[in-house]
Amino acid sequence: MKLSQFKYFLPQEQIALHPLEDRDEDRLMVVDRKKGTITHRLFKDITEYFDNQDVIVRNNTKVLPAVLVAQKENTDTFINVFLLRELEQESRLWDALVDPARKIRIGNKLYFDDGSLVAEVIDNTTSRGRTLRFLYAGTYEEFRAKLLSLGQMPLPDSILRLRDVEACDQQDYQTIYAQKEGAVTSPSAGLHFTKRIFKILEIKGVDCVDITLHAGIGNFREIDVEDLAKHKIDSEEMEITPEAAQRINAAKEGGHRVCCVGTTSLKALESSVYMSGMIKPYKGWTNKFIFPPYDFLSADALLTNFNPPQSGMLMIACAFGGYELIMKAYKEALNERYRFLPYGDAMLII
Repeated sequence: MKLSQFKYFLPQEQIALHPLEDRDEDRLMVVDRKKGTITHRLFKDITEYFDNQDVIVRNNTKVLPAVLVAQKENTDTFINVFLLRELEQESRLWDALVDPARKIRIGNKLYFDDGSLVAEVIDNTTSRGRTLRFLYAGTYEEFRAKLLSLGQMPLPDSILRLRDVEACDQQDYQTIYAQKEGAVTSPSAGLHFTKRIFKILEIKGVDCVDITLHAGIGNFREIDVEDLAKHKIDSEEMEITPEAAQRINAAKEGGHRVCCVGTTSLKALESSVYMSGMIKPYKGWTNKFIFPPYDFLSADALLTNFNPPQSGMLMIACAFGGYELIMKAYKEALNERYRFLPYGDAMLII
């Protein structure tokens, strides 16, 4: 398929700039692949679609407040620094994107806040931007706390064009089950869940299993090739523990359903699945890029948000639900005034 086949017009007024106060009051579109039907519900109704011993797979990654501002030494130039990933704790090395990049060279020092935190550029040629060595007088724990206290949440540009980052985003842009820090974008399908929803699922005997995929900078980058087979995606760190794999496989062997919360969870499972459909434990990296046509082996249902045009997340949804049906569902969502992007409404594909 071609990139242009995933293009649609998203009106600015349908981009959700803030979440609802009660996230489980978001709207939920249910797309039934076998019946070809589209049903309009509320997110709190999602519990009706799962039964005893079904499994819901969640991505427990935690978003880094990865956007910082620094001043280049001996100048009045301010540099935007986007932290990508920590390379080494002891040496305090990080991969980062810097903007404007043309003003940064090896050996340049960047000063953050009151100058108590400094970074030195030690590599200017990596495919992921720049490698920075942070200089800080305190312990590693103190350094880490200082670094993250200065950062802002990396909201999508489509939202930032319409509003500023706010203090509430520190909480709003995290799932309530986020544990393992490392993502630079939220696994946003999970933002709808509340403690009440999880309690109802628990009472019904639904098993919630956590895996990890640290969503990377590739989720922000536009796909710039018409032939999708030529697109190269950034690698992302992931982990499926032996316990998580065992619980998912037990459900499969018992004939129960597996639902992935978000395209990141689905990508992780598809990166570590046997031809039999069983999941194997894995800790490492994945650069799997999924677009139609694609035969899924790992999951029976997918919960996703309404994603941007021509995005990888939309392509995964189309691959899972069927291109024509999902694009029809997006057209209906636009007509029915659904709210789009991370703070918006949800779609359950069954």
